[in-house]
Amino acid sequence: MIKIDTKPRIAVHKFSSCDGCQLAFLNLGGELLELTRRVEIRHFLEAGLDDPDAEVDIAFVEGSLSTQDEIERIHRVRDASRYLITIGACATAGGLQALRNLDNQHDQWRDAIYAKPEFIKTLNHARPIANEVRVDFELWGCPINSRQLLAAVNALLFGVPPIDERDKVCLECKRQQRVCVMITEDKPCLGPVTRTGCGALCPGFGRDCYGCYGPSDNPNTASLSRRFAGIGLLPEAIARRFLMINSGAPAFHDAGLIARSGAHGGDSDD
Repeated sequence: MIKIDTKPRIAVHKFSSCDGCQLAFLNLGGELLELTRRVEIRHFLEAGLDDPDAEVDIAFVEGSLSTQDEIERIHRVRDASRYLITIGACATAGGLQALRNLDNQHDQWRDAIYAKPEFIKTLNHARPIANEVRVDFELWGCPINSRQLLAAVNALLFGVPPIDERDKVCLECKRQQRVCVMITEDKPCLGPVTRTGCGALCPGFGRDCYGCYGPSDNPNTASLSRRFAGIGLLPEAIARRFLMINSGAPAFHDAGLIARSGAHGGDSDD
């Protein structure tokens, strides 16, 4: 791990994404200023620092790999970093871009949307960072929150592995004494299979969790799918619950395709 008697160098890199997870850094406000007394931020375009090839101790990477240029660039980032941490659903599971992986119509969609499709160089399939290079730690979420980001940085500065939160959202609801929206209102909540980290934000406002923090440990998606069917969701609606923000995460991907196969009489588009 990083020695505490040095001033670690940090970089924040953006790939195909919305910048929301980078804002988790900026939203730290005064805590970010305090952090810069203990680390040296070498590259962070969102904050006006431009040195993409800088050699650093920790590289945070937001976004999925959606172009050939990004695949080449992530290898340069990996080579220049001691530790590489992916932040957010796009980097950890492909994010919303991975929705295009569910069918084989990339070219048709591209041609229908863009006036000059010949200039669009996206790959047929978006992929998470770990599919291409070694990743040392993952922070899930869409977006991640500032608390977990700062905790990960502090852990590394003190030479210990960051805590990987894998509890289910349901446990967070219990800790906060939230009323279960699935039991009381028959809402199709993904809390039983989704890792916490958000503080049970949506259930706290009476809404069902939609899985933005990705699969928890040992998610029983088959049981939850049956529960969804019991409250009236059709197979395609069940599939959409899983195949959304984290459709590239294996547990959600498989659960969605199984549900979709029921909607299409046993056929699934892998």
